[in-house]
Amino acid sequence: MKSVPVSTTVNGDPHEFLCTPDETLLDVLRNRLGLTGAKEGCGTGDCGACSVTLNGRLVCSCLVLGVEAEGAEIATIEGMAEGDGLHPLQRHFIDHAALQCGICTPGILVAAKALLAKSPDPSDEEVRYWLAGNLCRCTGYDKIIRAVQAAAAEMRGA
Repeated sequence: MKSVPVSTTVNGDPHEFLCTPDETLLDVLRNRLGLTGAKEGCGTGDCGACSVTLNGRLVCSCLVLGVEAEGAEIATIEGMAEGDGLHPLQRHFIDHAALQCGICTPGILVAAKALLAKSPDPSDEEVRYWLAGNLCRCTGYDKIIRAVQAAAAEMRGA
């Protein structure tokens, strides 16, 4: 299969790569760009472990083709930290023990950041609804909800 050239921006940095027309964005991120934070959990868009934002929209990168990234802005977990410091969501996930094995954590953090960009003061129900596409088998969701709410409060200056 013939490779296709793609130019995109990932976490604010320009990238150019070649990929086949049937290659997923997840595979491109992991295998061509070395960004291994997004994980393949299911390969069908059901678990959310591969969540990234594409032009500001939360997507499962296992369901997006790499060629669809042409001209797009992509944000991954690797771009979440602010310089040398962790993003408030990352810090609060640690503080609230909202992670265990780590497979789901990058996708949940990316999804939570997308939520807080749209709704800086979400209700618990809104957080649960927004994160419903991210499955965690280890820690349970109460700690995750508390961590997201604590980060939201910090980001609002509350």
